[in-house]
Amino acid sequence: MDVPTPLSAHDSKAHNRRSILWRAVSRFPFRDAEIRNRRLAARAGVLALLLASALFGVMLGLVLVYSINLPEISELERYHPSATTELYDIHGRIFGSFAEQRRIVEPYSAFPPVLRNAILSIEDKNFEHNTGINLVRMVEAAYEDVHSHGKVQGASTLTMQLARNLFLSSEKTYSRKLQEILLALEIERRFTKAQIFTLYANQIYLGAGAYGFEAGSEYYFSKHARDLTLPEAALLAALPKGPEYYSPLHFPARALQRRNLVLEEMLNNHKISRQEEEEAKAAPLGLHLESAPNSEAPYFVDEVRRQLESKYGADEVQAAGLRVDTTLDLDLQRAANQAVLDGTAAYERRRGWQGGLKNVLVEGETLDGYKHPDWSQAIVDHGYVHALVIGVSASRLTVKVGKREATMVPADWAWTGAARATDLAQVGDIVYVKVVSGAEAAGTDGSLHVTLEQDSGAQAALMAVDNANGEVLAMVGGRDFQLSQYNRATQAERQVGSSFKPYVYTAAMEAGMQPYDTVLDEPTTFFTAGGPYSPHDYEHNYLGPISLVEAFAESRNIPALRLADKVGIRRVIAVAHRFGVSSDIPPFLPVAIGAADITLAEQVGAYSVFPNDGVLISPHYIRRVLRPDGEPLQQPQTPVSEVIPAHIAQEMLVLLEAVIQHGTGAAAAQLDHALGGKTGTTNNYTDAWFVGFSPSVTCGVWVGFDNRQTLGKRETGARAALPIWMQFMKVALAERPQGSLPGLNAPQPRIPGPREGVASEVQTGVAPVPAPAAVSAAGPTGAAQAGLKRSSAHSGSPVPVRSDKPQLVRLQPGERRYPPSFVGSRSAHQAHVAGKGSKVTPAGLASGVRRGPG
Repeated sequence: MDVPTPLSAHDSKAHNRRSILWRAVSRFPFRDAEIRNRRLAARAGVLALLLASALFGVMLGLVLVYSINLPEISELERYHPSATTELYDIHGRIFGSFAEQRRIVEPYSAFPPVLRNAILSIEDKNFEHNTGINLVRMVEAAYEDVHSHGKVQGASTLTMQLARNLFLSSEKTYSRKLQEILLALEIERRFTKAQIFTLYANQIYLGAGAYGFEAGSEYYFSKHARDLTLPEAALLAALPKGPEYYSPLHFPARALQRRNLVLEEMLNNHKISRQEEEEAKAAPLGLHLESAPNSEAPYFVDEVRRQLESKYGADEVQAAGLRVDTTLDLDLQRAANQAVLDGTAAYERRRGWQGGLKNVLVEGETLDGYKHPDWSQAIVDHGYVHALVIGVSASRLTVKVGKREATMVPADWAWTGAARATDLAQVGDIVYVKVVSGAEAAGTDGSLHVTLEQDSGAQAALMAVDNANGEVLAMVGGRDFQLSQYNRATQAERQVGSSFKPYVYTAAMEAGMQPYDTVLDEPTTFFTAGGPYSPHDYEHNYLGPISLVEAFAESRNIPALRLADKVGIRRVIAVAHRFGVSSDIPPFLPVAIGAADITLAEQVGAYSVFPNDGVLISPHYIRRVLRPDGEPLQQPQTPVSEVIPAHIAQEMLVLLEAVIQHGTGAAAAQLDHALGGKTGTTNNYTDAWFVGFSPSVTCGVWVGFDNRQTLGKRETGARAALPIWMQFMKVALAERPQGSLPGLNAPQPRIPGPREGVASEVQTGVAPVPAPAAVSAAGPTGAAQAGLKRSSAHSGSPVPVRSDKPQLVRLQPGERRYPPSFVGSRSAHQAHVAGKGSKVTPAGLASGVRRGPG
């Protein structure tokens, strides 16, 4: 058994002294006679002062330590929150944006009283009167934290939340809370309540990538904050507490409960009446989600982003909240989107059902868990989307599109030739469908009416520019941006086929040829550096002597090669480069009939030279860029140059219009507008082109596969690309005047000035290329021997435009006209051509099927 050890005399004395001091302190204010001893009271007072001083010193030290690294509040006076850069079309409509944080900065007046009352009622009732901190709430929160053995109560005022969001982390520590208090006091000292609320309302995160109440309002309700109703404002005010936990998208029940709590607080705060509270509580969440950003012109938006970032840097573009006024016409962009989708769907149907569908079950996915990238976009009538097969029977095919379902019957897949749905797909397959109806009327839970389509990999691209100023009005870089961001309009270099021939004929015109001069279309062999080259025409028939107009309209290969051989293929390539084609082109003769890789954007810009009387206005996408305060950023002027003389451009228009009047593009004559253009088809039908123009718009279309596989027999430019071009141009020309293309002897073109968005300095002085001897000379070594024959009225060297030149003649469908000097009997030649089936018939015009690939 342990025996207590007696205390030493010294220890006993110290122990008694501590006991007396403890009794003295505990019995303050010394009413006990024993403690009334002055000496003991003095010692107790000194001890109390020492303890208070130590506590004060510790607190002062903590404040000093945690205030050393605090940010300068003066920075807040220059604070510009990261904001969304928005893109506007030519009519002032927003169609795209990009940002690190989705935020739209608005002034205090943009936030209506109903929203301000909702926010303050739930977040900080005494905001208008407190000093940035709420001592009562802080004590209550501290008490709860102690008794719950955690940090569950924040007690943050609206100003403290702002300080935390701007400068601090979200970790729950006492040191961070102390810093938060210090910053809040300093913010309150420097800024007004309206300024503090504005900063908070533009800074706070509301989920789904939306920062600030304006961005949140536009995302959740597709409206401005100033237009919010009471239940909508209450729902937004409910989100800062926990944007993900109370998300109305993922947890609607929680969001509804939190919204109703906001309404109760507004009632308790005397901001709404009992009746208003009850009506608002009875209202549904009422979400009307904004469509996914950049969904209507994704390839255009991406091109603008690349150009802006290369000039101003990614940080400026992504965070500065710029306003970008672009050249896009949203109405024409929508028409372009639809034309590309409809045109490729028509091609896929002609190709026949290919099968080979991807199955998500085979790849380890589940039917409930699978989400296709297409489903992030809004479902619209007449749109195309990938769907998941969730049910198959002989006569039914049930598919899922996002949260929607649709059931197809045999009529919806009749084009495939399959009698039963089980012959087409199985559960888990990904199919491609067209939404016929029901996308808008049925709501988010209604069924859709869809038809089965096919996405076997065929791609298409379209680009259109305004001839007057070079502005890109519409651009489509592929069928589905969600699946492939590769822009086939600006990035893909593809063989252009016969759409290269305008450069050949332009070189010939510069060398002295005229539209109605003749050239031999007959078998021949060219001796090139690579050896003998014996080309042929598309249908292996030859027309003999033929005018340049006829050869061009019918896209005959032999005449184009003869012209290129005589003027020189390097000269032809130089002409293409003057037209703005920057792609590298090898100097081989087959280039004359399209063995060259060029982008669609280059082709469209080059073709706009012809309706512009020889003037090239470089296609561009941006009109101006403004900072949030309206200050414009410097923009480069659009290059403008005269690449060919006006009379050469006008002579080429005779050829280009003939393609529409009675050539490979005759199907476009039904648009009943002044048009010109050229088809293009490559070997083995790997690429199909049509590039054409009206007096006001130039548009180009390409169709093909990324892997350069064949499109299929007879899938020419006239068959695969021209219908897409026509569908778009029908919309583009609807509200534009009929007009006319510049004819021969037309006045000189007017160069757009600075007010029209292009540079005023024009590069002129392009001299005509001297005529080769083989073209201009007579005799055995002249044109006759070369297979080229000049009209008698136009023999000799190039001459200025004269009044006796052939005037532009608009032909009726099926009509042909020849100049008096045309070699051979016109009637005999017409009979010869008609015998080979080349004359345009009403049936052929309607179908758009022409002899020759184009």
